[in-house]
Amino acid sequence: MKMAEWEEVERILKKYSTKEDLIPVLEDLQEEFGYLSEEMLERAAKKLNVPFVTVSGVATFYSSFRLTPRGKYHIQICRGTACHIFRSDKLLTYFEKKLGIKAGGVTPDGKFSLVPVNCIGACAKAPAMMINEKVYGNLTEEKIDKILSELK
Repeated sequence: MKMAEWEEVERILKKYSTKEDLIPVLEDLQEEFGYLSEEMLERAAKKLNVPFVTVSGVATFYSSFRLTPRGKYHIQICRGTACHIFRSDKLLTYFEKKLGIKAGGVTPDGKFSLVPVNCIGACAKAPAMMINEKVYGNLTEEKIDKILSELK
């Protein structure tokens, strides 16, 4: 981590002091940095006087915590029943080829991350995806190309 990032970690940690603060600490760190690095987890453990294994266990147990960075554009491909029927598996493969990464990865420039998810609740628009907080539906390879070309 860079010095400025360490200073920000320390600023966040100063607000907390007990093991009961563990989840709020992790939430604040993730809000600031987009994910939780091993170094952040170690520093939180020391600050709260909690074993590292406990902090790591909490961070890996809750699906809302991320241990790897996300891209500027976080692409979630729906793999729910309706999207599966409409072959979202082929769209996931298309994204992997187009972006040059596997599901769960981030492009080297940090612009895109790609993950399959169980459901995004857009069954009427199947196959669907989300990029950050925006839902896109009735996807085709051509629509995907157009959407990606519009992202700066």
